[in-house]
Amino acid sequence: MEFGFGEEDEAFREEARAWLDTRLTGRFARIVGRGGPGSEHVGAAQRRAWERELGSGGWIGLGWGDGAYGNRVGTLTQQVVWAEEYARARAPGRYGHIGENLLAPTLLAYGDEEQRRRYLPPIARGEELWCQGYSEPGAGSDLASLRTCASRGRDGRWRVTGQKVWTSLAHEADWCFVLARSEAGSVRHRGLSFLLVPMDQPGRIDVRPIRQLTGTSEFNEVFFDGAVAADLVGEEGDGWRVAMGLLGVERGVSTLAQQVGFEEELRGVVRSAVASGAVGDPVVVEGIVRLWGELRVMRWNALRMLGGGGGGGAGGGGGAGAGVGGVSSVAKLLWGGWHQRLGELAIRVRGAGGAVGPLDWSAAAPYALDDQQRLFLFSRADTIYGGSDEIQRTIIAERVLGLPREA
Repeated sequence: MEFGFGEEDEAFREEARAWLDTRLTGRFARIVGRGGPGSEHVGAAQRRAWERELGSGGWIGLGWGDGAYGNRVGTLTQQVVWAEEYARARAPGRYGHIGENLLAPTLLAYGDEEQRRRYLPPIARGEELWCQGYSEPGAGSDLASLRTCASRGRDGRWRVTGQKVWTSLAHEADWCFVLARSEAGSVRHRGLSFLLVPMDQPGRIDVRPIRQLTGTSEFNEVFFDGAVAADLVGEEGDGWRVAMGLLGVERGVSTLAQQVGFEEELRGVVRSAVASGAVGDPVVVEGIVRLWGELRVMRWNALRMLGGGGGGGAGGGGGAGAGVGGVSSVAKLLWGGWHQRLGELAIRVRGAGGAVGPLDWSAAAPYALDDQQRLFLFSRADTIYGGSDEIQRTIIAERVLGLPREA
C-alpha cells in the first residue's frame, strides 16, 4: 500500500489550515466543535452561512473532477488533507455533506450534463442543501421492500406519494433524492426510479421531527402526498442500480476525517480517566489501549480502501460504485462497534457522576448533557443506522467470503 503526502500536499495542508483558522472566528466561533451527533440543533443559521463560506473559498466538491461546476480540484491525497484539517480544526458539522458527497458523485456517474449543470453549482456554492429519501417504516436495512410510489401524469411529471423515515436534516434541506416504486406491481429491486424532489411544496410534503435520546432531532419522518419531482436520474425503472452506486460512495475520504474526530473523543475519555483516577483500574487501562489499537487498524483499513487495495475507492473522487461490497462494509462494522464501546467507556471512567446531569427545562431535553454523555447516548445507534451490523455481516459473508446467499 502506497499512500503518502508529498510537498504539494503539505503546501495544500498549510493553505487549508490557514483558511480555517482565519474563518472560524467572529460569527462562526459559536459553532466551532458543534453540529455533530447530539448537537445537530446548534446554530442552524450560522451553519447554513458556513456552507456558503466554504463555497466561496472553493472547498466544496474537491473530488468532482475538472472544476467545471465551480468546484476547486483536489487530488485524492489533497481531499484527505482537507478532511483531516477540517476535523482537527473542530469545524462545524456539515449541512452540505449529503449533496456534496452522495448526490454529486451519483450525478457525475449517472446523470446527464443538463442535470449536472443545474444541481452541482448550487451545491458547490453552499446554497442548496439535500437530504436522502431511502429508508421507510417497513424498509430500512431491507431497502428493496420500499413502498413509496411514483406515477407519471399526463403532463409528463413524476408525482411521489408515500413515507420516508430517519431522513437526516430534512427540516433544513431544499431538495431530496427519493427512491420510489415507479412500476405498479413490481417487487423487490425491480421497477424503482431515482427522483429529485424539491422540498418546498406545502401541502404535498410534511416533515415531522423524530426526538432522539439526546433530546435533539436530526432525523425526521417525511410524508409525500403527490409531491412533484423535478428530475429522473438514469432510466425509468433503473433506480436500484443508481441507488446502490450512491451507497458505494458513502464511505470514502470522509472516513479518515471521522477517525480524526474519534481520536479527539478518545483523548477526552483519557483526560476524564486521569481526572477521576480511573487510570488506576487495569480494566479501564486495557479498554483504552484496545480502543487506541483498533483506531489505528481502522485508519490502515481506510487507507488501503482509498489506495485501491481490497477493491475500495475514493468516496469524493471515484465514480459511483467505488467501495461497493465488502471493503466498505468492513469499515462500517469496525467503526460502529468501536464508537459504541468508546461511549460506554466514557461513562464508566467517570463513575456514577457520569450518568447524571443538571436539569435544564429550557433545553431540547429536560437535562443538560455534556459532550461525553451525548457521545454515549448517540452512539447507541451507531451499529444500526447507515446499515445495521447484521446487514454488513451478510454482505461480507456473501460478497467477500462467497458463502451461500441468505434465503
